[in-house]
Amino acid sequence: MFRRREPVPFAFLAEANRFRSNVAPPPRRRSSAGRIAGQWLLGLTIVAGLVGAVIIGTPALSTPSSTPAQQSQASQGH
Repeated sequence: MFRRREPVPFAFLAEANRFRSNVAPPPRRRSSAGRIAGQWLLGLTIVAGLVGAVIIGTPALSTPSSTPAQQSQASQGH
């Protein structure tokens, strides 16, 4: 970064990029056991729902291979 040769009227604005605060944020509160268990249960429910949807939806997405053979046998019988 380049430095200006002329003096800056507001020096604190020129140094604002390098400013570091000495105020620390407050410490995070620890989650209770019930909240942690609730988060795990929610995550497990979502994952189980997605897995169940894939398992139930897989047969609907697959193409049946035995159906054309049965139709051709029925057409030969007539």
